[in-house]
Amino acid sequence: MRFGKRAAVLAAIAGAAVASAVGASAWGSDLDFTDVSTANPKATGLASPNRLSPELQEVIAAQGSVKLENPDGAIAYYGYQADGKPFVPALGSNVEAQKTEPDKNTYLVFKRSLKGADPTYYYGTHFLFQGHEAGSPGYLTRINLDADSDHRVTLIADKTSAGAPFKSAVDGSTWDPWAKRLLLTIEAGANGAVYQTTAEPGGPVDDITPQLGRAGWEGIQNDDRGSLYLAEDVGGANGTGVNARARRPNSFVVRFVPNDPSNLKQGGKIQALQVVVNGTPLTFGASADADINSPGYTALHVYGSSYPAKWVTVATTNASTPAPGPDVNALAKAAGATPFKRPENGVFGPGSKFTEFYFDETGDTDNRTSAAASGGFGAIFKLEQSPKNDNGRISVFYNGDQEHTAFDNVTFFSKNDIALVEDAGDTLHTQRNGLDNAWLFDVRRDYSDPGTKPVRFIAEGRDVAATIDSGLSGTAGFNNDGDNEITGIHVSDGDPGTDGILGAKIPKPFKSHGKWRAFWTQQHGDNITWELIRAS
Repeated sequence: MRFGKRAAVLAAIAGAAVASAVGASAWGSDLDFTDVSTANPKATGLASPNRLSPELQEVIAAQGSVKLENPDGAIAYYGYQADGKPFVPALGSNVEAQKTEPDKNTYLVFKRSLKGADPTYYYGTHFLFQGHEAGSPGYLTRINLDADSDHRVTLIADKTSAGAPFKSAVDGSTWDPWAKRLLLTIEAGANGAVYQTTAEPGGPVDDITPQLGRAGWEGIQNDDRGSLYLAEDVGGANGTGVNARARRPNSFVVRFVPNDPSNLKQGGKIQALQVVVNGTPLTFGASADADINSPGYTALHVYGSSYPAKWVTVATTNASTPAPGPDVNALAKAAGATPFKRPENGVFGPGSKFTEFYFDETGDTDNRTSAAASGGFGAIFKLEQSPKNDNGRISVFYNGDQEHTAFDNVTFFSKNDIALVEDAGDTLHTQRNGLDNAWLFDVRRDYSDPGTKPVRFIAEGRDVAATIDSGLSGTAGFNNDGDNEITGIHVSDGDPGTDGILGAKIPKPFKSHGKWRAFWTQQHGDNITWELIRAS
């Protein structure tokens, strides 16, 4: 075919594809993602690829079997422990290495190359950081996005400067530009923790739990005054009888107001969010059954409702506050703060001047929940507040259902498009015959109309390793997770300054200049971290 004719044909095809995409995604979004019509099914022995909106492609940034350039004992690979067991079990066996499950991603771009294990190597300026949720000890890795394969992943830390190994369940991460430290959260209930460290190996690593408190920490995020917003994920007790498949709200959304934003070790105020429903604070009740479908929680999940909310101080800390630090969950209950149904992550609306904070509830991850009207399938809340004071209002933005549920990580893709990903778990995957999904919501839309749906832009598949694990789940002595989970969804331009915190700028991923980049991690299984790019 002659070049001119071939170009004309390709242009026509491209034009038709664009027209098709726009028609399929004409839902008021700032983006043009076409909806992936169905989830990938969960079937015994079936490994399936991820399915993305046709406007997107994904490329591997790192995967579990990549060797760390600077291993430390059993901490030797990106997504596996070197514990003497095989990465893939032998036929008829359930013995395999512990998978470390890289979790929340944090993208940073520095003006100079950071140091790594090799003092002679130029590591570039673009980096992706993540804590590891499973195995012991926990650890922090850095994917060197500009580096070759031998220098691709660097171990930043797996112990504090005092020599204490990281606790397991490193979950959330963010870069605090005032403190100039990476912050890592530990999802371990009353044994939870917060660490801070530099972006290079060998730097100081501090346990700042005495100052920020203990809880089942997950998401962590700055506002423009240097305060930190944390989400706690601690599943409450199940009810009885008809409520046996539902859990009571038991976790809090927290704000830490530091005495000195540049030095978090100086302590500050630990505050928990309190919601007042019909004149009465919504608090931890007398029993699980009383809480699960209480009038207050049901009212909180009604579309169109809006209730007063305020930050209640539950503890104050300083540089001398002793370890292990305040038990934030217990103190929040005593102070009359409002527990939610497993909030996991939150993010500020871009351009809102940090007055709009969206956070999610994961819910019960079981379609037999009796709490469908009160968060059983998860929800997304919008908190309107001023970072300068303690008062605000809260409303439900979206109530989940069996298809759209178990919300976990969250990020904005544009001024108005917010993405949430699922961690539904093997039980719910089986019940609905569908694996996890990534959803794109337009914050200008009213989702109270059952016909108004978010766009599915990732229908996660299941890699071979996760398929094997799913088949082994429940066998005696087997401790790895089954199906893959979507986690670490993250869009950022990597700006490490105070103007670069999430919510300060309008995200613009997939543009030709490539300044804004998007990542996600296919946790469990092969533990692959992907970068999303615009399809060719």
